[in-house]
Amino acid sequence: MDPMKAPVIIIGIGEMGSTFARGFLRLGHPVYPATRNTDLTALAQKITSPAVVLIAVGESDLHSALTRIPRSWESQLALLQNELLPRDFAHLDEPTVISVWFEKKPGQDAKVIIPSPVFGPNSQLLHDALGAINIPVRLLDTRKQLEFELVVKNLYILTTNIAGLITAGTTGTLWNQHQQLAREVADDVITLQQAMTGHTYDHDALINAMVRAFDGDTEHQCMGRSAPARLKRALRHAENFRLPVPALHRIVSQLANREASS
Repeated sequence: MDPMKAPVIIIGIGEMGSTFARGFLRLGHPVYPATRNTDLTALAQKITSPAVVLIAVGESDLHSALTRIPRSWESQLALLQNELLPRDFAHLDEPTVISVWFEKKPGQDAKVIIPSPVFGPNSQLLHDALGAINIPVRLLDTRKQLEFELVVKNLYILTTNIAGLITAGTTGTLWNQHQQLAREVADDVITLQQAMTGHTYDHDALINAMVRAFDGDTEHQCMGRSAPARLKRALRHAENFRLPVPALHRIVSQLANREASS
């Protein structure tokens, strides 16, 4: 009989955490879900050597979740949040980071847009777990590649959400019928991402990668419920870095005019 595989801890057991849990269970790993009310210190005394500790809370809860992590688990952390950049986990000791490119809504199977890139010590485990439930994952070789992929995901999310406040509709419609607006918003987002990482990127490579994601699901809705908050957050970052973001400010004015006339 094979010995029992090391347990997996999942902090945040919403749609995304539940999807990963199913994959880990398919591989034979016991899964221990943790909520806001779970005493992680007590759990860490019982499970001292987990295979991985997946932080599956939303991006707004990430930093508070990290403050609760017992020291004995810190070397096994994996992150999956949107709007991640290296500065968000620079204080951690080599976490595994996956840029998730599948959508999971209640009552529906996971919908893959493109393969999800992953980097870090537990990359293979995440690759195998999602592969066990037919979600493709792409293994990365370097931190530099990971940073680029995180910027691509941020570019996709922020461009579609913020431009979508004006256009609504799908990513296919945005690119095919409102490409000028999409490019202007994307330029502002790239300006922000470069300031926040301290690195410059090939703009064409970023745009091309974003368009590949558009092509992966042309019916993906642009504007989620987080779109207004993402716009406010982007403007706050621009103000902190003293960056010109003309397209974003123009969208704010258009939204204000629309509200005033309604």
